Amino acid sequence: MTEDLQTGMIRISDDVVSTIAGLAALETPGIAAMSGGISEGLAKRLSGKNVQKGVSVEVGQLEAAIDLRVIVKYGIPIQEVCRVLQDNVREAVENMTGLNVVEVNVKVEGVALKEDELEEVHQFRVK
Repeated sequence: MTEDLQTGMIRISDDVVSTIAGLAALETPGIAAMSGGISEGLAKRLSGKNVQKGVSVEVGQLEAAIDLRVIVKYGIPIQEVCRVLQDNVREAVENMTGLNVVEVNVKVEGVALKEDELEEVHQFRVK
């Protein structure tokens, strides 16, 4: 996002939007972890510097589109979790940046049986 003001320009980078979206996703009930994608081999629980993994954004001057790759917890309706996830991410990004989020696409790449079994599930999937 770029905004020209009388006092100067404000630019919000893609990385900032990715971080906001990643944090909002991880705070959503039912989301076990973000996924780094098939190319990385297995899903990883993310925090700190890695919060952008599993998040792709396209940021224009006034709008943003967000793609998320997630692992959901077993036993929770996936459709409901994803709708809440979309709402949480949209609200967080719009409130913090002023951008209009035109879409939040979610790809569910796995199901976690338990927190401690997350790595085992994905190691099995990759083989």
